[in-house]
Amino acid sequence: MLARLNKDHRHIAILLNILKVKYRRLADGEAINFNLIRDVVEYMQSYAEHSHHPLEDLIYSYYLKKLAMTEPDDKLAQQHQELIEASASLMSSLNLILSDVVVSKEQLVLDLKSYVSLQQEHMYYEDSVVFPQWAKVIDDTDWREIQALCTLKLIDDPLFSDNDNVLFEELREYISKDE
Repeated sequence: MLARLNKDHRHIAILLNILKVKYRRLADGEAINFNLIRDVVEYMQSYAEHSHHPLEDLIYSYYLKKLAMTEPDDKLAQQHQELIEASASLMSSLNLILSDVVVSKEQLVLDLKSYVSLQQEHMYYEDSVVFPQWAKVIDDTDWREIQALCTLKLIDDPLFSDNDNVLFEELREYISKDE
């Protein structure tokens, strides 16, 4: 499970780098592909927020029960909620732009930059604090139990898996050209 979560983080980092390039180009006055940015945010909403984060929440709950913690640190849940709110706000702005509604370029750049930063800080927290704690406490038997509990939350990554899913096709092509 940790290997899967770490792999997801590597994939998310690729997408965050795309957003960085796009908001820098936008700030420099260059034309950018807003559909591509929307696809990144949509991926984050459809996969990270509906499979990756719920999986982390389930593992965290298991971890807390194993340690019999009665007053858990809610930082992970708070960050997940902040990310949901940030992506929803960003998606709203992108949908306005794609509907030919004028949105401040400066505000969009700030929103994209803030979103990327929020995502990066969240992944750093998980990679440096949360995942190492889990690795110390959760054993192989626990991971098998977690795997069984997670079957409903585990979906194939719609962008980085080898299936024939045409969802995010433009984004998949962009990533393959960029590498």
